[in-house]
Amino acid sequence: MRRAMQSPQTVVSVENVRIQFGAVKALDGVDLAIQSGEVLGLIGHNGAGKSTIVNVINGALAPHQGTVAYGASTKRTGIATARANGIRCAFQELSLCPNLTVAENTRLMHAALKGFGWRKRAGQLFRQAMDEIFPGNTVAADDLVGDLSIAERQMVEIAINFMTAGEKPRLVILDEPTSSLDSGLAEQLLAYVRHFVANGGSVILISHILSEILSTANRIVVMKDGKIAASKPASEFTVRSLVETMGSVVKEKSHRAENSDLNGAEIVISHAQKPSENIPFHARKGEIVGLAGLAGHGQTEMLLELFEQQSSNWWPARDNSIAFVAGDRSLNGTFALWSILRNLTISNLRALARFGTIDGLREEALGQDWKKRISIKTPDTDLSILSLSGGNQQKVLFARALSLNAPIVLMDDPMRGVDIGTKQEVYKILRDEAAKGCTFLWYSTEMDEICLCDRVYVFRDGAIVAELSGEQISEESILAASFSGGNP
Repeated sequence: MRRAMQSPQTVVSVENVRIQFGAVKALDGVDLAIQSGEVLGLIGHNGAGKSTIVNVINGALAPHQGTVAYGASTKRTGIATARANGIRCAFQELSLCPNLTVAENTRLMHAALKGFGWRKRAGQLFRQAMDEIFPGNTVAADDLVGDLSIAERQMVEIAINFMTAGEKPRLVILDEPTSSLDSGLAEQLLAYVRHFVANGGSVILISHILSEILSTANRIVVMKDGKIAASKPASEFTVRSLVETMGSVVKEKSHRAENSDLNGAEIVISHAQKPSENIPFHARKGEIVGLAGLAGHGQTEMLLELFEQQSSNWWPARDNSIAFVAGDRSLNGTFALWSILRNLTISNLRALARFGTIDGLREEALGQDWKKRISIKTPDTDLSILSLSGGNQQKVLFARALSLNAPIVLMDDPMRGVDIGTKQEVYKILRDEAAKGCTFLWYSTEMDEICLCDRVYVFRDGAIVAELSGEQISEESILAASFSGGNP
């Protein structure tokens, strides 16, 4: 006898929700309902309202107008109410405490883990969730979170939110969940998401990687300027139509044209060859050099070593020879208590100083120039850096580095959480600066970005295993080198 199909139930719904911060309308009359058994893809430019609607749903923000309903009835808003109704949220910025172990962070997220032996139970539940989502991982429950890589921390945050410790999760919100994961880990996660919703769970998937949205979501909601611009089944969208709905001009993908002139250009930076490497590292003036391979295989470590050897130990140099764009902005990039302007100009203090003090007019002019050039979405650069969305915070870090006019710029997966329109603007800036002679060393977990480089070094187990250039640079070649350990 065939089982009758259960009709989907509404897990959470918001109606006519409005939230305003000063002159900024973060949400302007939003209606949205999430059903059981669906993946809702939520996209939009940085500052479109995605983070705000997520914070309304998870109870962190109370709407200034409108209602929030969990299940069939309207209840009080708040984080406790949302969690009691099975709402979980894995944040892009990560909410883990770095000074605690994985098990202790699990206890903070799940109040039901208490009493004698809670550490053991927390470890068992975490291990079960982690192995289901990311089979083959090596993260242990007694690992200190601060000792984990950013990819491992993202994996831990995701696993903790999918855990069942007391209340079973009904809706898991994934905010840019693959931004620090390589392609293999990302595919493991998306496969688990499909499994989770097939068994009645629900997921809101926020991602700037549109191919992930199209391949995983059942329905896609596009937000723009605090409103819902479109809500349709995923099958009715393409990458082009999604981008156009967001309001960006679609530019065709293309490799950088192979420039034979770069082969004879001056070598401006190199790295000491390791005994395990057969390929020396160097970069020439005007090159965009990519660092590829699976995450955590030594790319970031090389960038840090190069920065250390080229920069002053503690006193800002008069002439900036190198700049660094951090990928983990909350840990290595932003000063959380400072304004947007001060975060942008901190590396330029020597250039902005007159008679030992900062020239406020020059600082303001620099901030306004880069706010316009890189489209930082804020009404006032004197606002806190935390008033910006994650992607806009990343733009500030980009502006900080590029405003130095340094001849070498190191980039540690800097496009995490940045929307496609902004990416295209930044890519153009990189190409223009490279044409003027600036050298970029670019570590990225996204293949599309690596394929924009002139040359690519592929890393494996902390060493360079392949060097690719021109038409050799492709996803297939990079993956082959990543796993086989040699030139394809």
